[in-house]
Amino acid sequence: MRAEKQFLTQEYLARLNASPFFLAVDYTGLKVAQLTALRRQLAEAGAELHVVKNTVFRHAAKQAGVELPGPLEGPVAVVTGKKDVTLAAKALKAFAAAEQDKPKVRFGYLNNQRLDASMVMALAELPSREVLQAKLLGLLQTPASRLVALLNTPASQLARVLQAKAAKGEAPAAA
Repeated sequence: MRAEKQFLTQEYLARLNASPFFLAVDYTGLKVAQLTALRRQLAEAGAELHVVKNTVFRHAAKQAGVELPGPLEGPVAVVTGKKDVTLAAKALKAFAAAEQDKPKVRFGYLNNQRLDASMVMALAELPSREVLQAKLLGLLQTPASRLVALLNTPASQLARVLQAKAAKGEAPAAA
């Protein structure tokens, strides 16, 4: 392998190792302006899109310990990021919906687990990590708040009885 390709492979290997996920997409039919718009949307989602030669990507994936699902054919762009994979998948899905289903997701990897195109689209349907964390926190807080209310009920009822007796002018009975 030539020195330039080795450098590109090492650079791409570092990019793959720094990201918890990557998504391989076929960008056939997209013009430069459309790719620029897609890159902008992905950047807002905390991800990057890079067009990479198939041989460079194959070598980098092999060195990263990722087994590709088969030979890569046609143009490939790879989406990587350091944030939530669902945000990147949502950005890809929204862009594809606006651009006649371009780009097409081929496959992806999340924490060294292979995802096919349908799994990536299912990830796009999920709420973001922050929303899921808020829902989980709400589920955990609900039983605790109900327990506190249950424990406070007898004391508050006693206080209301005492207040009603005091309002009538009666002295509370000694216990």
